Amino acid sequence: MSTVFDVPTWARPHFPALSLQVNGNRAVFLDGPAGTQVPVEVADAVRQYLLSANANHGGVFWTSRKSDELVAAAHQAAADLLGAGDPATVIFGPNMTTLTFAISRAIARTWKPGDEVIVTDLDHDANITPWVRAAQDAGAVVKVMPVRPEDCTLDLDAFENLLSERTRLVAVGYASNAVGTLNPIDRICRAAHRVGAWCFVDAVHAAPHRRIDVGRLDCDFLVCSAYKFFGPHLGILWGRRELLEDLPAYKVRPAPEQLPDKWMTGTQPFELIEGMRAAVDYLAELGRTGEGKPHLDRRLALDAAYRAIEAHEQLLVRHLLERLEAIRPLRVWGITDRQRMQERVATVSVSHRRVPAVELAKELAAQGIFVWHGNFYALRLTELLNLEPHGMLRIGAVHYNTLEEIDRLADLLAHLTG
Repeated sequence: MSTVFDVPTWARPHFPALSLQVNGNRAVFLDGPAGTQVPVEVADAVRQYLLSANANHGGVFWTSRKSDELVAAAHQAAADLLGAGDPATVIFGPNMTTLTFAISRAIARTWKPGDEVIVTDLDHDANITPWVRAAQDAGAVVKVMPVRPEDCTLDLDAFENLLSERTRLVAVGYASNAVGTLNPIDRICRAAHRVGAWCFVDAVHAAPHRRIDVGRLDCDFLVCSAYKFFGPHLGILWGRRELLEDLPAYKVRPAPEQLPDKWMTGTQPFELIEGMRAAVDYLAELGRTGEGKPHLDRRLALDAAYRAIEAHEQLLVRHLLERLEAIRPLRVWGITDRQRMQERVATVSVSHRRVPAVELAKELAAQGIFVWHGNFYALRLTELLNLEPHGMLRIGAVHYNTLEEIDRLADLLAHLTG
């Protein structure tokens, strides 16, 4: 990737929301971990679908056939995004949480009393509670992979000791939505497979920041959400073909048995699926522009896009940490060692000794700076860190953010905290 390619300068004109003004100040969107803004291409794709191809699945008339063509193209786009070889193994649904509850119920039918499931203290609850409930239904035992509080990383030695011949599934996040930690998924999957267990990966928070390749990760299932990588509100599940074919789906009788329809229960939000395809193509175009190769294959273009995104976000997170650490009343949670920046994404959470996170968030919002407060559904982590009930202040940068925005945030935080 050329070092002269200015990622945010190229990206920002694609996002109309970034021109928003709040109380006379240009808005700064550092709320990406809860949902990114969308490029105009995504909104146009949703609109165009509704106006020109709006029909249900499986008809013989023109709009239905056109709709099915667009959905098939979206399956291929999602497969390219996830590094999957088979687009039929990509399942769309309302959101990651709903998809995870659905697949967990099906997987639990393969468990018996005494089987074991491993979750973590670091994950979003959508990758914890579905498995806890499924284990309860099956009489299985839940074990918890602990977190090292000093840097909010998983204790992998403890994880290895939790594994046994009774382990059936390991549920783990690719990246922490609360503190930005990147987990070594390939290592975790290899360890799970050594004892015959499946590995279910929540990649929701990783998707806007890192290139996903299910083959390299060697996972068995992976989920993400389009609205976290510049698309509309849509969930995505990938699974190994043999597992998706063998597992029992909870569906109506007339629904097909073949993939992907077996798992896409009910009428799908076809316009949002088309919007997701446009989001993937937006990312691919970013890569083609950065490489100066307008005809680059989509997968190679996505490789290039994420190289550029990672390089830019590394600048952002290093600068953000430098500025935050200079504000003495704040504590930064997670990895701060500059030699370990490849182990985290540009999501940083802080707490103040005296001021609740919600009060800081309100003051920043009044100046047009958007950040989140609370536990971000990573409740096990905030409980472990003794941060309840106020939680943390979360600052989440993505590729359309700039160093100037980081400075504006830090200057205001320094003022607010004295």
